[in-house]
Amino acid sequence: MSTLGNLAAAREREEIARAIRLLLATPLVTERADPEGFDVVRRRHRMVAEWFERYCGWSLLVEPRLGYARLAKVGTRADPTRPARRDRSGRAAFDRRRYSLFCVIAAELLAVPLTTIGLLADRVVHATAAEPDLPRFDTAARAERRAFADALTLLERLGAVEVLDGATEAFVDSTEAKVLYRVDAALLMRLLAAPVGPSRVATGESADPGRAAANRIASRFPELLAEISRERRYGTESETTTDARRNLWHRHSVFRRLVDDPVVHLADLTDEQRAYLASPTGRRLLREAAEQGGFALEERADGIMFVDPDGIATDTRFPDDSGTAKVAALLLLDAITAADTAGTTTEERLATTAAEVLRAHPNWAKAYQGEDGPAALVREALAVLVSFDLVTHHGGVVTARPAGYRYALSGTRTSEDRT
Repeated sequence: MSTLGNLAAAREREEIARAIRLLLATPLVTERADPEGFDVVRRRHRMVAEWFERYCGWSLLVEPRLGYARLAKVGTRADPTRPARRDRSGRAAFDRRRYSLFCVIAAELLAVPLTTIGLLADRVVHATAAEPDLPRFDTAARAERRAFADALTLLERLGAVEVLDGATEAFVDSTEAKVLYRVDAALLMRLLAAPVGPSRVATGESADPGRAAANRIASRFPELLAEISRERRYGTESETTTDARRNLWHRHSVFRRLVDDPVVHLADLTDEQRAYLASPTGRRLLREAAEQGGFALEERADGIMFVDPDGIATDTRFPDDSGTAKVAALLLLDAITAADTAGTTTEERLATTAAEVLRAHPNWAKAYQGEDGPAALVREALAVLVSFDLVTHHGGVVTARPAGYRYALSGTRTSEDRT
């Protein structure tokens, strides 16, 4: 092969790997929000789609003329670490009300190519009034208007609606706000990545008429999530599953975790999944998937990681000094792994450690220097460590997971130590 051909082949491999990791970080890539990223996905979509189908069993749809690429990531595990967030200072996570309004708004937008915020609000009022399982939307309440605006703004960020005139935030202050939207119904339909439509899943009738429907559904959430995520390609409990189907499920289930989770601890896998990874086929596919996706494969006796050296495939990193909680998380992790009781300690002891660090460095983490500061800092740091699967935290007891031991401080240095 000529030098030019080698360069072209290398560029193709790099672009395929980049597109794969872009879609893992953002399963919906739009030309409007990321023209460069969308162009890479569009040009390499055939090979990228084959990668996701082969290793994860996920489908990729690319619409060049409509300007979006959608990776349908199907899963049956609830992940509280990636909630929808409000597009305001603080970036607070969506609550139940905002999620329910988001779904109702999306359903009502399917019927109209153009609408105003006032007309849309009226449609949501009527829709919630007709649905006994939902609280009625009350435009007279500012908190309700704020939740409505947050849900609608998320649809704007996703590209499903476009503001032609006005600003959604204006509705929070006045129901008379004038905002005009254009609706992308095709993209709106693609937002839901589930093999089974929620309308086909029976939520069941409550035996207690006084029990809130929302609480009834919440109590059955794992079951309902499994029902809308059921993929018939792997067989059902009532069918005799073939070896081929079982092997396909083992492959896809393992690789879905490898590309989605910060680390995959072997203890968290089933015996069948561990056996698949240890097989010659599993070993070969593990190396191939990592190489084609641009990942560095890290294997240890207790787990496996797909490490993205460029940080494309993730929206957050660890270790990272971008926030006080992450710095504190690294300091506390060292204390957890050094604990005398095999990496197990308590939240109370960590608060004592945090208080000592704060006293030693009074110019650091000033927002936590108050009486309740150490406990608050520990809570936020533990949330970081749990999200990266480096510790478990139950009932005030904190235990290091195997991956937590890969981070060890040889010493600390702050600006106060510099001369």
